[in-house]
Amino acid sequence: MRFRPATVEPRSEPSQPLAGAGIPASGLALWESGFRPFYLLASAFAALSIGLWAAQFAGWLGRPYLSGPLWHAHEMLFGFALAVVVGFLFTAGRNWSMQPTPTGWLLMALAALWVAGRLLVLTPFAWAAAIVNAAFPFAAAVGLAVPLWAARNRRNYFFVGLLVAMGIASLAVHLSQLGMLKLPPWLGVQIALDVLLFLMAVMGGRVIPMFTNAGVPGCGAVRNAMLEKVALAALLSLLVADLLQWHGAALAALALLCASLHTVRWALWRPWNTWRAPLVWVLHAAYAWIPLHLALRGASELGWINASSATHALTVGAIGGLTIGMMTRTARGHTGRPLRADRFDIACYVLVLGAAVVRVLMPLALPAWSMHAVVGSASLWCAGFGLYALRYWPVLTRPRLDGKPG
Repeated sequence: MRFRPATVEPRSEPSQPLAGAGIPASGLALWESGFRPFYLLASAFAALSIGLWAAQFAGWLGRPYLSGPLWHAHEMLFGFALAVVVGFLFTAGRNWSMQPTPTGWLLMALAALWVAGRLLVLTPFAWAAAIVNAAFPFAAAVGLAVPLWAARNRRNYFFVGLLVAMGIASLAVHLSQLGMLKLPPWLGVQIALDVLLFLMAVMGGRVIPMFTNAGVPGCGAVRNAMLEKVALAALLSLLVADLLQWHGAALAALALLCASLHTVRWALWRPWNTWRAPLVWVLHAAYAWIPLHLALRGASELGWINASSATHALTVGAIGGLTIGMMTRTARGHTGRPLRADRFDIACYVLVLGAAVVRVLMPLALPAWSMHAVVGSASLWCAGFGLYALRYWPVLTRPRLDGKPG
């Protein structure tokens, strides 16, 4: 097998602010780029929604349309995670295509659609919730497809398909809940998890080794073309297996194969050389939860552990960790700030990744402490994303330091 260093591609994130750009311009810049409103909404919602879920669990919110664990899963995927994905793809899509993605009133309308979806699932208006929550990823898919199509950027067309798949999964959850679809609502949740897992694996393979070699000179992160294809194909096979509702030894074997492939992939990026660069090590630490999730999923299919540990390794560890890592990096880069984590960023990383350790590993080691693990993990998660929302409010709402648009 041939291994090649991950190339450092040109990027729009300046490593240092331009000369003379010490004072940010005045005015509101919230609607100038997709990452601005959606990173802010996602981080605030990540902190608040866990409290709402606890209130539902305690019975303080009555009987809303989606309640209990299904609401919690739906909102973490189609609320929090999808908002980050859309914000990232709108921003990256502009760079990939050199064409405009939604800004201004159009971006504001998409953000309002997302907010409406978060509110409607707490009401008895089931059909309205179903339509609005499915409409958001479909509308975002159109917003991304237009610039990619104009630029004939075929390499990234599949991201449009992933947004459409998220819309279909969301609709499946609602139609199952309404009795219109003879499938369990949790199947739509599982497919959404698989779609997000595949998306993270694709983007992780593109940016983590590149950022590693750029941020840690001499690190030597490499990629193997054949391994990349096989590892991603294995995740697609897992998605198909979930669509077919496989369970038991066959699914366990597939999950463990995926875990092995992604462990090797991660090791080729030399994560042990990155500890001096927080903007880099956070991505490696977060990606490590992907093979761990896959291994735990295999173990759960064999009946060795509770499936909740496997699910939260993906949601809290991988999704939470990669989200906080990319939200700090892209927010800094696309607002003309130094690509260097400060103490607030590092605190966010430690809190979110700590939430994953507590939520996943404590119940495995000390089952009697499972409730304490849930409470402790929720507290760390809320603190991490709440700190991000407070710290990055001025960054995301003010113009770039270098005076450029975006």
